[in-house]
Amino acid sequence: MHDSHLPFRQLLLEDLQAARRRDPAARTLVEVALAYPGVHALWLHRLAHRMWHANPLLKLPARLLSQFARARTGIEIHPGASLGRRLFIDHGMGVVIGETAEVGEDVVMFHGTTLGGVSMSRGKRHPTVGDRVVIGAGAKVLGPVTIGSDAKIGANAVVVRDVPAGAVAVGIPARPRSAPAALQLDPWADPALYI
Repeated sequence: MHDSHLPFRQLLLEDLQAARRRDPAARTLVEVALAYPGVHALWLHRLAHRMWHANPLLKLPARLLSQFARARTGIEIHPGASLGRRLFIDHGMGVVIGETAEVGEDVVMFHGTTLGGVSMSRGKRHPTVGDRVVIGAGAKVLGPVTIGSDAKIGANAVVVRDVPAGAVAVGIPARPRSAPAALQLDPWADPALYI
């Protein structure tokens, strides 16, 4: 899940290509680079995250950079959060990712989603999200829960328990279900369509 072993430029290019690949409205890489706040927030996070872990003296500047990103994009990502490669935040407004959140590779998050805590205590208090997970618009994934790889979280779901790999979780509170066969046709579709 950590990106520190890759050249920074390669990470940024992968983020750009992931957004272009996953969004049918994206026409060119230049358009994505100039007009996608999810990509901008992710790029600023990647810089803030490296600062956060490089030196204790850089923690405050990293937090300030993350607040600048929040003001510019409407997306709040704590610099301590660990985000995997090729994350795509679509639309982005209102996305919140907490300090101890861990997000795998090739994840798609839609606007208004939260990877938040349910406790004010120190330690692991935010979700761990596996690879190739889709988190629908407005979904709230709360606490130190684990979302297994290839799981889908429906729009406006509230997840407070682990979701097994490959499952679909919809509702309030979200309950895991087997993925419907139709979801296999479009792995990036919001599973709330199949409620």
